[in-house]
Amino acid sequence: MKKIFDTLLSGIKENPVLVMLIGLCPVLACSTSANDAFGMGVAATFVLVCSNVLVSTIRKFIPNEIRIPIFIVIIATFTTIVDYTMQAYLPQLSESLGVFVPLIVVNCIILARAESFAFKNTVFISFIDGLGMGIGFTIAIVIVAMIRQFLGSGNIFSSAKIFSNPMTIMILPPGAFLVLGCLIALIKYIENKIKKNQPKVISNLPSACESCAKKSSCVIKISN
Repeated sequence: MKKIFDTLLSGIKENPVLVMLIGLCPVLACSTSANDAFGMGVAATFVLVCSNVLVSTIRKFIPNEIRIPIFIVIIATFTTIVDYTMQAYLPQLSESLGVFVPLIVVNCIILARAESFAFKNTVFISFIDGLGMGIGFTIAIVIVAMIRQFLGSGNIFSSAKIFSNPMTIMILPPGAFLVLGCLIALIKYIENKIKKNQPKVISNLPSACESCAKKSSCVIKISN
């Protein structure tokens, strides 16, 4: 149970966008509005979960030499399903996201999880991994979009403006880099603060302890 829980949370703790810094293209391109970002996040999560499950299901039958082309064919299949479904039932969202829906097939997150996780683990745990990474991706792209939309358009998830003097640059390409860079810097700052407050463990004991019979059970902890 702990492994399942840890795998699910890995998408947040090891966020593919804000920590691993992969799959950034759709985050930069589709985060001008929170609605579009959420739609892209759900679409990518569907492809990620389904490709993980199928790769894990047939992993014992996939020749190691051609595994990458097989992964791409699997991912492309589910991407096509998502693309056609959005065109049929969510035409406005499909038009808004444009070419970035078909480009899910080359999203680094999906191929990376198929190669590094699904190909080596069972179906259920691969499903959990895909779900966790998909949720992490969705959270990241929606947060970026909410900040950009709020600062650049003056609203979030609606047409009603919260303030009347938005910064137009935030909904332009430079705004995406600014917001993403600030979020990454904030995460690194928090990580460094946490690390500084944790004690360091020294395994190399002082030379004076070498002759002690109990040296094997000693651990010296120091704080910064």
